[in-house]
Amino acid sequence: MLNAESREVYERQGYVIERDPLFDSEKMRRLTEIFEEHLANRGAKRADELDTPHFHDRRLLEFLLADEVLDRVEHLIGPNIALWSSHFIAKEPYQGRRTPWHEDSAYWQGRVDRADQIVTVWLALDPSTRENGCMRVIPGSHLGGHRSYGPVDAEQNTFDSEIQHVDEAAAVYFELEPGQCSMHDARIIHGAMPNRSPKRRAGYTMRYLATTTHVIAEANPNFPIWLARGKDLSGNTYVNG
Repeated sequence: MLNAESREVYERQGYVIERDPLFDSEKMRRLTEIFEEHLANRGAKRADELDTPHFHDRRLLEFLLADEVLDRVEHLIGPNIALWSSHFIAKEPYQGRRTPWHEDSAYWQGRVDRADQIVTVWLALDPSTRENGCMRVIPGSHLGGHRSYGPVDAEQNTFDSEIQHVDEAAAVYFELEPGQCSMHDARIIHGAMPNRSPKRRAGYTMRYLATTTHVIAEANPNFPIWLARGKDLSGNTYVNG
């Protein structure tokens, strides 16, 4: 479990890695089966486009609202927690697209009134390695404010824009075994190389915000949020409240 040292690392570096399994083996098996079902039934979507699956598959709330996750999130952003979003993302063998350098918070400007208390839990469903395009981050970049973006080819990348002039030599690679997770600040610069290996890389991102963050309702139509733990502190509306 996280401790005072890991909290200090998170605040200073913008991320922390948990090597202990997030869920027990049976719970991981159930989650992986749900993911495989979504992947098989994705239709025209790419394997990296399975966004907010919990909106229509409430089985995922067992995992998103689990104490195993929320205890770790509470250690980083406090006891009053809302479930913001989730995303299954897979990089298929030999063809998984590159993830450009970006800040999650840049895509949420105008949707929330602050981004300094939002954390992403990235849970590995497959082994995540340099070879198959694991996530990489620029330590400490969450303290630098929003950067400027330039266009990139959307066919080769998961987004159509990218932060310019990133010092890639400073990147830390998050190599994870299935069941391990990383947690990163929404403002940190991060990305991933394409998957050029024969092995798939799949993960489940679970995103949470402290309820001191106000979610701007008119900018989030049909985007429900859940009060995961504690109480609301900023006038948000929750599907379970």
